[in-house]
Amino acid sequence: MNISQVSYFLLSAYFDIGLFKYLVFLFLMCVYIVIISSNVLLIVVICVNKSLHEPMYMFLCSLFVNELYGSSGLFPFLLVQILSDVHTVSVPLCFLQIFCLYMYINVEFYNLAAMSYDRYLAICHPLHYNTQMQMNTVIRLVVLSWFIALLNMIVVISLNASSRLCGNIIDRVVCANYYVVKLSCSNVTASNIYGLVYTFSVLVILAALILYTYVKILQVCFSGSKETRQKAISTCTPHLVSLLNFSFGSFFGVLQSRFDMSRVPNILRIILSIYFVVCQPLLNPLLYGLKLNKIQIICRSLFFNKNDLLL
Repeated sequence: MNISQVSYFLLSAYFDIGLFKYLVFLFLMCVYIVIISSNVLLIVVICVNKSLHEPMYMFLCSLFVNELYGSSGLFPFLLVQILSDVHTVSVPLCFLQIFCLYMYINVEFYNLAAMSYDRYLAICHPLHYNTQMQMNTVIRLVVLSWFIALLNMIVVISLNASSRLCGNIIDRVVCANYYVVKLSCSNVTASNIYGLVYTFSVLVILAALILYTYVKILQVCFSGSKETRQKAISTCTPHLVSLLNFSFGSFFGVLQSRFDMSRVPNILRIILSIYFVVCQPLLNPLLYGLKLNKIQIICRSLFFNKNDLLL
């Protein structure tokens, strides 16, 4: 059976929960509405207020846009599938979802790496920060983050979409690249080699960069003044929590796809498989909205005293 004969995939991880599916639908709909409204609010706040036109907030704006992009690649599809009696997805739509979700993961990681570098310059080299992190540099880093992720996903989809498939059952609630590759009965050596090269040439280097920046930031925190320590804690805590949450979510995804999880309860497997796209877009606006003083003050003035809104 080749890909021209496989017109749809069957998502086998869904199971019958009766009328509870309407409760799950309402819960996920509420989560999606909160994600959309909170991220859009912070994007507007950053774009409208000139006092927030600084490198750190520009990176945040890119991060919030990506949260909207990633959640929109998951929630509408998930909501339709929950109410459906037959859990199938066409092959083109499945590859489109893979493109959206995996590009979201890539852009998220690149953004977090760029923000780590930004915090490193601000805390460890404050005198050179304004010259090394100019707005043109920020724009280049943001555009590069999206472009590399786009280019990577074009290559991945091109390699996998041309493969012959020997089945159409995916044991997930959403489409996943690893499970589609497992269904291939043609040679996937090129796809595997590209995945290894990309992982070690891009992802490992960025992970090392993030680790290096935080080691240096911690050194400054322990050796610097109380004021430096407070500045580092106030600006780095949300980023560090976001980074750890993203890392845990990615780890859960890799763990589930590479190891036998049949002994794990089905509901837990489903939660772990969509954790990174549900929790990350929900957590980031809450983290940065509550922890960063400038955003917090502007949001308060927006809701409680519009005349004090900083323009």
